[in-house]
Amino acid sequence: MLKGKTAVVTGSTSGLGPGIARTLAGKGANVMLNGFGPAAEIERLRGELAAEHGVEGLASGAGMKARKWGRIVNIASAHGLVASPFKSAYVAAKHGIVGFTKVIALEGAEAGVTCNAICPGYVWTPLVERQIEDQAKAHGVPREDVIRNILLAQQPNKRFATVEEIGALTAFLCSDAATSVTGTALPVDGGWTAH
Repeated sequence: MLKGKTAVVTGSTSGLGPGIARTLAGKGANVMLNGFGPAAEIERLRGELAAEHGVEGLASGAGMKARKWGRIVNIASAHGLVASPFKSAYVAAKHGIVGFTKVIALEGAEAGVTCNAICPGYVWTPLVERQIEDQAKAHGVPREDVIRNILLAQQPNKRFATVEEIGALTAFLCSDAATSVTGTALPVDGGWTAH
C-alpha cells in the first residue's frame, strides 16, 4: 500500500507515535523516527520496525511537492473541534493545529499534497493510564469511576480509542485512496463531537 514511500513520524518515541510508525511500516513505508527519549530505546524501536517489516528505519524524503505527491497527517484532538472548561491553552493549541491543517491543504492541493488532522478523544496510551491512577488518588475514587465519569464522560461509546485505530486511519490518509481527502479534521472520539 505504501511501498517505496517514506514517512516521517514525529513524536514517534512515545504514545501514539510508535503505533503509527508500526502501522505505516507494516504497509511498506520506510519510516523516519523523530522524538525525545533515550537513544537506546529509540534504536530498539528502529531495529524492531526494520526486522518486523523489512523496511528502512531511517530515510530522507525531501522534495514532496516536486514529486506531485505527499501526505501530511497531523494529530490534533477532539479539543481541536470543541472546547472544555479549564483547558484554554490545550484547546487553543489543538484548534490551531486544525486551522494549520486547512491552510496547508489549500497550499498543497495543486501539487498533489494532502493535509488532514485526526482528532481523537481519549486514546489508550501509557500517559492516559498514568492519568487514571493520578485522578483516582487525587479524588479518592475507584479507577473505574475515573474512566467512566471523568475521562470518558464526553465519549458516548464509553471506550478508549486504540493506537491501532489511529494508525489505521493514518495509513488510509497516506494512501492513494485518500487522494481527494484533504483539509479535513476527522474525529475518532466515540461520538464526543456529535453532541
